[in-house]
Amino acid sequence: MAVPITPIRVGDVVRLKKPHPCGANEWEIARVGADVRIVCRGCGRSVMLERYEFDRRFRGFIERTQERPTNE
Repeated sequence: MAVPITPIRVGDVVRLKKPHPCGANEWEIARVGADVRIVCRGCGRSVMLERYEFDRRFRGFIERTQERPTNE
């Protein structure tokens, strides 16, 4: 079964399936592309996940960043 791609932006704060070993379950998105870099908000550890693995573990948004206005 296909996992849907979650629309995320740098700066979003998300919750994943399992908490980090430090006990925190809030992750900030630091990089988006074929891989996703997330940073634990509890201890500051940075983790890279393949996009498929991130989408599989994703459970919801805690905070969303605002859309940047386009200069047109």
